[in-house]
Amino acid sequence: MSELLAYPAQAPRRGAKRLGLSLSLGALLLLAYGLPYSQPLFAALFPDLARPVYLQEPMSVLMWQHIGLVLVSSSIAVIIATVAALATTSKTGLAFKPAMEMLAGMGQTFPPVAVLAVAVPAVGFGELPALIALSIFGVLPVLQATMAGLASVPPSVLDSARAMGMTPRQILTEVQMPLALPLWLAGVRTSVVVNIGTAAIASTVGAKTLGLPIIIGLSGFNTAYVLQGAMMVGLLAIAADLAFDELALALHGSANSGVDNQA
Repeated sequence: MSELLAYPAQAPRRGAKRLGLSLSLGALLLLAYGLPYSQPLFAALFPDLARPVYLQEPMSVLMWQHIGLVLVSSSIAVIIATVAALATTSKTGLAFKPAMEMLAGMGQTFPPVAVLAVAVPAVGFGELPALIALSIFGVLPVLQATMAGLASVPPSVLDSARAMGMTPRQILTEVQMPLALPLWLAGVRTSVVVNIGTAAIASTVGAKTLGLPIIIGLSGFNTAYVLQGAMMVGLLAIAADLAFDELALALHGSANSGVDNQA
């Protein structure tokens, strides 16, 4: 019954989100693979530039390298943050909760450029310093969201679980974690979308990302390169954000269906 009440109101919004996701993905792939054929368009937009289209590296290759760097760094950040947040649910780990929040906050306050500058002398140029910087930068949103989700579980629910004879591990895995899932997912979404934009500056230390045409364009006073790189990063961030929104709606619908089946 609740599904019948909820979904008519959400249907237009969900349809618009899906349309936006399809359009952003289509525009992203069109720009990535069709950029070499857009010479007349950018030549008309930037008539003063001798080379109005970025052709040093295939934009599609840079896009997949950018996505790979974000996926790996975000996965590391999510694992670290989730494990740290879950550790605070125990009596021993609860004492370290303020220290975890402080360390994560400190990692967020350092600009990624500063972390890159410190990491390069230690590990050299390339993807590794970018991976370190993005992983550190992505921990805080997931950590805060996971701890907030675990803390949002009503005490009455926890008391009921204990009264049913559930062990602390069962309470964590079968009660707290499912109820904290929406907030956890929101934290992952924020972390990934922020990392998509932040990964662009990784090209300053030799990592091949979508920031490469932006940096080359800025150093060579080529506005077209900057625009093409920025459009790619922006479309990728929009597509990722809408994809997470679709995932959240799907999880919400699955939860509603489970409740209705139990009823």
